[in-house]
Amino acid sequence: MSVVSVQHVTKLFARDEGEPTIALKDVNLEIEEKQFICIVGASGCGKTTLLRIIAGLETTTEGAILLDGVPVEGTDTDRGMVFQEYSLFPWKSVIDNIAFSLEMQGIPKAERRQMAEKYLKIIHLEQFRDAYPHELSGGMRQRVAIARALANDPKVLLMDEPFGALDAQTRNVMQRELLEIWAETQKTIIFVTHSVDEAVFLADKIVILSPRPGKIEEVISVDLPRMRDRTAPKFAEFRKHILESMEKSAIIR
Repeated sequence: MSVVSVQHVTKLFARDEGEPTIALKDVNLEIEEKQFICIVGASGCGKTTLLRIIAGLETTTEGAILLDGVPVEGTDTDRGMVFQEYSLFPWKSVIDNIAFSLEMQGIPKAERRQMAEKYLKIIHLEQFRDAYPHELSGGMRQRVAIARALANDPKVLLMDEPFGALDAQTRNVMQRELLEIWAETQKTIIFVTHSVDEAVFLADKIVILSPRPGKIEEVISVDLPRMRDRTAPKFAEFRKHILESMEKSAIIR
């Protein structure tokens, strides 16, 4: 059974005047445990909307999201969310930012500190445990945001363009570090990106959404060994195929 099942999901947004906007239309997707899935598509195709529906931050107009066969209703700790904005509390230290959601759950201080330390080690920022967000680089702040999402031990990690605000070099480093974190934690990851290069580097499968209304145009399995070589001919073939698929769907519509 799939860990995440997207079943006939349609999403409409009401407008003050005229017909509602159809963001997603009859989207169906099965995601298996421990898979790394990237969702790509043109701006406004519904990538983030789909991710937010899976997270429980938005509701469907039609259809359903199942997590381990159970319908998703609202947010829960079984899904962790990482946004492009770091969303860290500037008045809290790194370790306290990671432990915040555990504190909200009423977990005793010693226990949540121990859990936070575990994920602090995974992101290799032990020496910055008492630092504050303004003392960290953009990549370091995003690592803290990832650790905070992982601290709840979610079944699925949802990531909405988490490296979009980083410079190219830092972004490449973070992609490698995320793959290391994924290998260590064995989480299912659903990752939204505008970058085809990033998707080919990271994903087991790449989901291409059509321009609005968002429909699944194609699902591509990336059978390249990790860590992937961006200069390899096969890597370029995948990138070319995805770009052509996205361009074709835009022209048809």
